[in-house]
Amino acid sequence: MDAALKPLEPSELARLIRERAGALGFDAIGITTPRSVPDASHRLDAALAAGHHAGMAWLDETRARRRNPTALWPECRSIVMLGLSYAPETDPLARLAEPRRAIISAYAKGRDYHDLVKGRLKEIAGLLAHRSGADVKVFVDTAPVMEKPLAAAAGLGWQGKHTNLVSRTAGSWLFLGAIMTAAELPPDTPEADHCGTCRRCLDVCPTDAFPAPYRLDARRCIAYLTIEHKGHIAEQFRAPIANRVFGCDDCLAVCPWNKFAARTREQKFHASPATDDPPLADLLTLDDATFRKRFAGTPIKRTGRDAVMRNTLIAAGNSGDRTLLPLIRERLSDAASVVRAMAVWALARLEDDPAAFAAGRFRLRPREHDAAVLAEWDRPMDRTEGGT
Repeated sequence: MDAALKPLEPSELARLIRERAGALGFDAIGITTPRSVPDASHRLDAALAAGHHAGMAWLDETRARRRNPTALWPECRSIVMLGLSYAPETDPLARLAEPRRAIISAYAKGRDYHDLVKGRLKEIAGLLAHRSGADVKVFVDTAPVMEKPLAAAAGLGWQGKHTNLVSRTAGSWLFLGAIMTAAELPPDTPEADHCGTCRRCLDVCPTDAFPAPYRLDARRCIAYLTIEHKGHIAEQFRAPIANRVFGCDDCLAVCPWNKFAARTREQKFHASPATDDPPLADLLTLDDATFRKRFAGTPIKRTGRDAVMRNTLIAAGNSGDRTLLPLIRERLSDAASVVRAMAVWALARLEDDPAAFAAGRFRLRPREHDAAVLAEWDRPMDRTEGGT
């Protein structure tokens, strides 16, 4: 620290970092302590015991550090929580009525928030360290930190029944980041729960992923299935996925508190032509190179071409658009088994000529060695909910 600068008093230091956060475009800031969320560890243990973390094994592996911020960093005395709005301009659910389009979650339509938020957090953390003389650490969704309970404890909002943070001013549309510091800062008052009797977020879920209010079973969540899950998607979830190709905003979008959320001020979170719910036909042609080029710098790239193509084929099978059949047939010989399997499923949903489907099975099934793809070829043609 500059010898000419004396450490600021805690209240003055808090004022300084609030001013800097506002100047950097953050929409919310609050301060809490590492001891402010004792109940969160019990909820975490219950979710893990129930298997609600699905294939996210890291949640269990990092359980001890996730329970208590001081287990992650013993020197932590205060936690600064910050929120940056990504509220969309239009209703994310409107294009559910356009089955030929691929719906992409609002958070993924702009630039990857990890890099953008982390860079700004580092600037604030640097100021905090410089004016306090205390060590700092910065976290954005990549370390075992329970950001949502801590954000609620810091007064940014409350965890709604959909388990996401809800803000009085930003609705359900906040990216969160955390700065841990060894400095003692005055904590803010936690926000009360204002969900009341409302259960819109629970009732709208297409796959019944909420076994109870404030509990999410990721095994049934479309956001998990289309983004984190890399394997085959169970048949029971394919029709409910509809044309949601990357994520699911349903429970967020119906929150009544969104009426107070103005469109994000951050230009880098606005949709680009590549991510603004493009036609399914555009995505069905992508190989790995064109996928990487199209989605460079977005969260979509991290999920990978094969999983996104799998999801696109599910959407194609739900679309009722038989003009997509030539593109679907091209994916029957794809290198990825998850893609081939869903190409067969989509073909069975849209093909209205049993003889044509049988011809494809006769040609391709003998070459197939993946059990899941073979199972799709052997499944009866599904015309009950497919296209016409």
